[in-house]
Amino acid sequence: MPYTREEGGRLNNFAAEPKMYIAEPPTDNEKRNYIIMGMGALVLVSSVMAIAFSIS
Repeated sequence: MPYTREEGGRLNNFAAEPKMYIAEPPTDNEKRNYIIMGMGALVLVSSVMAIAFSIS
């Protein structure tokens, strides 16, 4: 573990840094899934708003 020692003898511990990686662009299958999930979220939100509007 990396640490430094201060003048008074106290230790300063630092967290271990995570390994870096390069993000890869989504595949066509993942893009299709994002579109389907977005449409589902849109239907869910609009239906909840319609129910709230009809109740009030």
